[in-house]
Amino acid sequence: MTQPIYLDYNGTTPHAPEVIEAMRPFLEHEFGNPSSSHWYGTTPKKAVEKSRNQVAHLLKCDPEEIVFTSGGTESNNHAIYGMAMARKNSGNHIITSCIEHPAVLEVCKALSPFGFETTYLPVDRHGLVSLSDVEKAMRSETILITIMHSNNEVGTIQPIEEMSRIAKQHSITMHSDAAQSVGKVPVDVRSLGVDLLSVAGHKLYAPKGVGALYIRRSVKPVKFMYGAGQESGWRAGTENVLEIVGLGKACEIAERDLKQNISHTKTLRDKLHHGLASKLGDLILLNGHPEKRLPNTLNLSFRSLSAPMLLEEIGGEVAASAGAACHADTVKMSHVLNAMKIPEESGKGTLRFSVGRMTTADQIDRAIDVICTAVRKFKSN
Repeated sequence: MTQPIYLDYNGTTPHAPEVIEAMRPFLEHEFGNPSSSHWYGTTPKKAVEKSRNQVAHLLKCDPEEIVFTSGGTESNNHAIYGMAMARKNSGNHIITSCIEHPAVLEVCKALSPFGFETTYLPVDRHGLVSLSDVEKAMRSETILITIMHSNNEVGTIQPIEEMSRIAKQHSITMHSDAAQSVGKVPVDVRSLGVDLLSVAGHKLYAPKGVGALYIRRSVKPVKFMYGAGQESGWRAGTENVLEIVGLGKACEIAERDLKQNISHTKTLRDKLHHGLASKLGDLILLNGHPEKRLPNTLNLSFRSLSAPMLLEEIGGEVAASAGAACHADTVKMSHVLNAMKIPEESGKGTLRFSVGRMTTADQIDRAIDVICTAVRKFKSN
């Protein structure tokens, strides 16, 4: 059976061949514990530090500011919970947006019983947070702002640099979830001015189960895991050498090929959009900022259609993601689309297409035909 065309790179990415090759020795024979002082620990220890340098080089920070984690969710948890607890004597107020990933929203919610309050900022029709709303939400007890760099559903990129500048003026810690951005667009923590930034390996062609958290030298969140003191004491536990090596290599490739990959993905994303628009016209509606968004992400609403039904129809030939889900015979829009005030008539028929490095022009041509055929079929019925 021919595999469906994969257009869900925001969901996860396949392993890059170079990443697999870099990991192979640590799967086959380099099994040592990097904390061991004997011969078997030498190569794994050097590999972990090499990877730390590769991640730091991509993010434009010092290697000592990189902590390896199990992924973007853990990085977000460590950043938000860690800073809340570290600064609880200075205040109890957190600012975030209503379109964040659950790995941010649920952490803020879980802090409520500890006396923390969270303000959830609205977004405009394009999914952008207003800088004036950030300033208006600030209080004397505000200790943390956590806003995603780019949205996983619609791809909108937030003005993090400007937010960081505002936060710094008020001595507020700034964190950004950059899981969707790293490897797709430039992410320079110095230019952005953030204090903490989260990375997820499986979004940039590294394995699932590994990520990183950038922690500025001057920032001291509470430890997330206690134990033998690995990761400079920030995160105890024997290092996941195999996947850390994969993440490091993926970051090296991302930095090396960034311009090329931006051009490639943007070209194919636009080809898909223009192809569907030319055949379906006003049956589709673009969600997300038309310019300030990830180069690989295309979020479209198909008017008066059901996203789950449309996905089921094209699923044998195209793999994409829905912006709405079926619950007890009803279709429910995502919290992101609701926050953007997308009309229900079109919002329930929303699909996210995200292309990647392995996507080809021929695949896009085929996807256009498959999607248009499915839409016309439902419309005719």
